[in-house]
Amino acid sequence: MSDWKRVEDYVIYSAKGITPNYVKKSQLMVLNQKCVRHNIIDYSFAQYTDDTKNVSEEKVLKVGDILFNSTGQGTAGRCAFVDKLPESLKVVTDSHMLVLRCKSYYEARCLNYVLYSFEKDIQAFMDGSTGQGELDKVRLFNLLISIPKTPETLQNIANLLSKLDTKIELNNQINTELEAMAKTLYDYWFIQFDFPDENGKPYKSLGGQMVYSETLKREIPKGWEADSILRVSQLMGGGTPSKKNKTYWDGNIPFFTPTDADNGAFILTTFDSITEEGLSHCSSSLFEKGTIFITARGSVGKTMIAAQQMAMNQSCYAFKPLQKINYPYLYFAASELVHYLKVKASGSVFDSIVTNDIKFTTLVIPSLEIIKLYGEKVSPLFEKILTNNQENQQLARLRDWLLPMLMNGQVKVQDKFDKIPELLVAEPNQEYGKPQ
Repeated sequence: MSDWKRVEDYVIYSAKGITPNYVKKSQLMVLNQKCVRHNIIDYSFAQYTDDTKNVSEEKVLKVGDILFNSTGQGTAGRCAFVDKLPESLKVVTDSHMLVLRCKSYYEARCLNYVLYSFEKDIQAFMDGSTGQGELDKVRLFNLLISIPKTPETLQNIANLLSKLDTKIELNNQINTELEAMAKTLYDYWFIQFDFPDENGKPYKSLGGQMVYSETLKREIPKGWEADSILRVSQLMGGGTPSKKNKTYWDGNIPFFTPTDADNGAFILTTFDSITEEGLSHCSSSLFEKGTIFITARGSVGKTMIAAQQMAMNQSCYAFKPLQKINYPYLYFAASELVHYLKVKASGSVFDSIVTNDIKFTTLVIPSLEIIKLYGEKVSPLFEKILTNNQENQQLARLRDWLLPMLMNGQVKVQDKFDKIPELLVAEPNQEYGKPQ
């Protein structure tokens, strides 16, 4: 049985985090808005604050807390559940995040699943018209939510849905390893110059001929050149159709912006989408799968691969691979370009990338034969990454499809289970939709 209640009725504590005094290392970790995406907490973006100052014990995160980003259009409204915390550390959030705490772990977990299913709607609950508006807490707390009452039912539902999350997380870990393998080979071949010579042996280590490049002020393999990334790609810009014309928006064309960039290699879906009419009324092209995007403003320097046709706003650049150039090579070459720009900006603020940064940054450009061979080696790894991402997308849709039926009792979870299909018992005489 379940009743409709306001979100506020489930919450026994809510507050924003602290204003941190950042230090290199301490026993007090601070989560920021970059840490929350796809209902997951990424601790790699966390920082540390001075732990000699008193912090209210209530603000220290506990397992079972729900986190909401609370600042900035496109960022505010993202949520994540605290399922575990780092050992030997206290963790808080900064003042741009809202913490919700419920009376029980499983109630909080189920509430988190429901709120995450509405994440895109909640991201529209903004107070203020600027890009730095705040999440409207009152609207969030007035949302009506229905979740089961009994602890056993809450636990069964949470356990079932967490199995889907576990599979998604496993795929993400596999993808991280696959990308690391491809990057290691890129570094070995294109940074250390130990690509296979005509005998399949490491070129530089076995005495392959090197020539001095006046441009780069160092030696590079004979036959390779010093040039910009535009030697292997076409640089393209983006644009945004008028926000005032509603017929331009919410169509079938994904619309990439810096807020869509995360730590994965591929971008499958975007927060916004536009129509064919919208595409015809902006300066963005329709970019093909395999186009490389880099973010030039906002979250500067993120590099991603388009997993399908999509458009792009003016805060990004696109690199279209030239003929005979494969996208895995271009993806890492673009990442290398961004690395050089960050090094060059060391000591100043790296807050944007402009066209001249791209045109006048010189890289080592390999021979086409070696680029082709690299693509043959690592393209299967990237296709596996893409397949895993697409499977994650399907699992997330399955979770979202099951969620309302589990919450209203149309589908029940067996007490003991090993496989997901065996978990579910449909109530008789019910009609269910299919996941999209």
